[in-house]
Amino acid sequence: MATSHDYAPLYRSSVGFDRVFNLLENAQRARSISDWPPYDIVKTGDDTYRILIAVAGFTQDELDITFQSNLLTVTGKKQEVAAESYLHRGIAGRPFEHRFELADHVRVTGADLSNGLLSIDLVREIPEALKPRKISIESAPGLMSPAPAQIEAHKAA
Repeated sequence: MATSHDYAPLYRSSVGFDRVFNLLENAQRARSISDWPPYDIVKTGDDTYRILIAVAGFTQDELDITFQSNLLTVTGKKQEVAAESYLHRGIAGRPFEHRFELADHVRVTGADLSNGLLSIDLVREIPEALKPRKISIESAPGLMSPAPAQIEAHKAA
């Protein structure tokens, strides 16, 4: 049973969260697409991730990985093979497409196909301008309050 949510009230009461609501709507639509082949998303470090996709039977030439404006797309299309007499065909070779919406400043660092697993490595690199900075507090000479006046006492003779 698919449930559809209306985000219109949230649009009216928030400013600057348009992208978040678009991501939620896209995620809802994407769930109707098949989850084949199965995949895992693993956090391998503080700012590193890995996507593992089970692509048994696919060769490197039959897989395509593209990354454009925060969207990582992995597609697979088997090349036609000569008609063989299968008694049982259980290894799926149908075409597929997986889309992964990546956060800002996440980039793909590499991909590897080994033992039927496609491994895509990701890293989040926050630019220096966006990292938290320590701001030193300085005092300006004109803003300093004068030293308290001292009353000099005369010694009695």
